[in-house]
Amino acid sequence: MDADDMGADLKEVLISEDRLRQRVGELAARIDADYAGRDPLLVGVLKGAIMVMADLARAMHLPAQMDWMAVSSYGSGTQSSGVVRILKDLDTDISGRDVLVVEDIIDSGLTLSWLVGNLQSRGPASVRVCAMLRKPGAARMRDVEVAYTGFDIGDEFVIGYGLDYAERYRNLPFIGTLAPHVYGGNRTEAGKR
Repeated sequence: MDADDMGADLKEVLISEDRLRQRVGELAARIDADYAGRDPLLVGVLKGAIMVMADLARAMHLPAQMDWMAVSSYGSGTQSSGVVRILKDLDTDISGRDVLVVEDIIDSGLTLSWLVGNLQSRGPASVRVCAMLRKPGAARMRDVEVAYTGFDIGDEFVIGYGLDYAERYRNLPFIGTLAPHVYGGNRTEAGKR
């Protein structure tokens, strides 16, 4: 799927495929340097981080194991319930391990804060976060440090490179914004992931 396939549904390409590939390489190089001589476990947060995780792992020169978690704070509606549930837990014991959480986007940071706390309670050597995108609201987070950030973006609803709207557009090779007619012009409702 590409920009032409989206037609009028695409408002704008924010970050091109080439720029994403370049930035993932830069992040991988920093992670390789920071974890030299160690055996990090990459923990991808489903479903959005699948593209970031795959590209990051391929760009790294260190051997790295991978595992996945899925968490939700939304229940069946579009408003956060404030209660985070684990939908898919890790298959790997992380006690004594260096864990790198890989996220697609940090919006409010509430779910990520809960996830990092949950992982820290399992006795790892360390827990750090790598996020491809960070929105302005995430900058106000006090209890979760993001060690690696791909791009800081504005407060817009983005799709592509793993990010979706109604389970569509994840397979776009770039990050873009949707035209308002796709979600009825109500960005607040569209922004609820």
